[in-house]
Amino acid sequence: MMQSAYLFEYICDEICFFQSKYYNTKQYEGIFPPMNYKEITDMRKVLILLMGLSFVVSACQKVPFTDRKQVKLLPESTMNSMSFTNYQQFLQENKLSTNQQQVALVKKVGNDIKNAAEKYYKSNGMEKKLASYRWEFNLVEDPTVNAWCMPGGKVVFYTGILPITKDADGLAVVMGHEVAHALAHHGNERMSQGLATQLGGTALSVALKDKPQQTQNMFMQAYGLGANVGMMLPFSRMHESEADEIGLILMAMAGYNPDAAPAFWERMKANSGGQAPPQFMSTHPSHSTRIQKLKASIPKAKAYAAKYKPGS
Repeated sequence: MMQSAYLFEYICDEICFFQSKYYNTKQYEGIFPPMNYKEITDMRKVLILLMGLSFVVSACQKVPFTDRKQVKLLPESTMNSMSFTNYQQFLQENKLSTNQQQVALVKKVGNDIKNAAEKYYKSNGMEKKLASYRWEFNLVEDPTVNAWCMPGGKVVFYTGILPITKDADGLAVVMGHEVAHALAHHGNERMSQGLATQLGGTALSVALKDKPQQTQNMFMQAYGLGANVGMMLPFSRMHESEADEIGLILMAMAGYNPDAAPAFWERMKANSGGQAPPQFMSTHPSHSTRIQKLKASIPKAKAYAAKYKPGS
């Protein structure tokens, strides 16, 4: 939590104030050595460093399925609160699809992926990590080729991506990928980095109050709803590759065919008509890189499916 940084400084200041006011008095003579201003300042810096390191270590966790170490500085309750508010606002401002067949397919695949994730978490004693999720799967009328998942399991598919997903397996490729972003807390990582780099380490509560629009834009960027060339891009590409790997596992555990993933991205490549930006300029890996990595990850996904298959 970014607010903790200010708490650290407050505690350190209190310790150093106590030192400067009382340690040099006769009451503590012989117990604590006298300290001058420079020594007190140096002590404050050391205290802040040690407490900061302690906080970062406590915030360091592992991403499920990949075991990558990550640091999440923002409370999930805050991320979910922002997610639920933004999700409802999005649904109010966009037209939900009335194609019952397509809507039913999105919801079925979404719930299958959700059930697979919940089964895996429960089997590994991690079910509490999903307790705050409020899963929701919606399809909006929009020709954009896109889909996303906010914290707490808030998913949106655009009708524009359905001709490319083609069937349930193709849709599961995308659904698994987007849900993976939420399970791996990628947005939390990006939001934490954004607060540090764009708002100078401002506490989230302060940022929301003093710079609400900038903080809102940062939240939207963190979930792929807006992006700029710069520091965030390499970080995002790493998340995209990780979401591909986790998504493949999720769809396989849910009973879908992971072999459909490379074929889906071949269709995405064809749909781009060769106009996709070079990998350096994109928040996503290039299609060729993505397809190659997915093919290499299929055996791992099938191994997970064999262990956590539906009904087992």
